[in-house]
Amino acid sequence: MFYFILPTLMTYNFILMAAAVIPALFLMVKVYQSDRLEKESPAMLLSLVKAGIFSSLIALVSERVFSGLLSLAVRDAHLYQILLYFVVVAFSEEGAKYFMLRRNSWTSPEFNCQYDGVVYAVFISLGFALWENLSYVMQYGFSAAVVRAVTAIPGHTCFGVFMGVFYGLAKHHAVRGRSENAGRCSVLAVLVPALLHGAYDYIATTQSGNLAFIVFIALLFFASYHLTAKVSREDRYL
Repeated sequence: MFYFILPTLMTYNFILMAAAVIPALFLMVKVYQSDRLEKESPAMLLSLVKAGIFSSLIALVSERVFSGLLSLAVRDAHLYQILLYFVVVAFSEEGAKYFMLRRNSWTSPEFNCQYDGVVYAVFISLGFALWENLSYVMQYGFSAAVVRAVTAIPGHTCFGVFMGVFYGLAKHHAVRGRSENAGRCSVLAVLVPALLHGAYDYIATTQSGNLAFIVFIALLFFASYHLTAKVSREDRYL
C-alpha cells in the first residue's frame, strides 16, 4: 500500500514546490533581462539568492526575539499590531536582506553599474521570498501558493526594487567620494522598503482592509514597474 501511495505523494509535493518556486524564478528573469549595460554573472546571482535564503533565517530569529519582548512591553492590541508590523517584522526582514546584500555585493568588482543595485536587491529579496514561500506552501498547500504568487512574492520584489534603487545611488555617491550622500541613501535603502513592508503587512491583516490592500498592491506594483524601467533606461557605469 505504501509503495502505491508514494508516487502520488511525491507528485503532489513536486507540484507544491513548483508552485512556490516558479513565480520567484519568473520575476528574477524579468529583472535580469532589464539589465541593459552589463549582465551579472550566474555565480554572483546564485550567491545572492543563497544570501537571501540565509537572510530569512536571520529575520526569523530576530522576529521571534523582538516580538516576544514587544508582547511583554505593550498591552494595547492596536499599538502592538502597529509596532509589530512596522518595526519588528519590517525592519527584521528588510534589515536582514540589506545586511546580506551589502555583505555579498558592495565590494564586488561586478558592481559597476547603478542598475546592478536593483538586480542585487531583487535577487536577495526573491531568495528570501522563495524560502518563505516554500515553508508556507508545504504547510498550507496549493491555495497558499496561488495567493502568495500574486501578493507576497511580487511584494518582496517591489521592496527589493526600492531597496536596490537607493542601494545603487549609495554606491554611485560612494564611488565619487560623497560619503554623506552615500550614507543617506544607505539609510533610505532600508527605511523605504521597511515602511512599505510594514504598510503591506498591516493593511493585509486588518479585517476591513481588503479593498485598501488591493489598492495598495496595485499602486506598489505600478510604481515598482515604472521605477525599474526608469532606472534601467537611465543606467550608467559607476
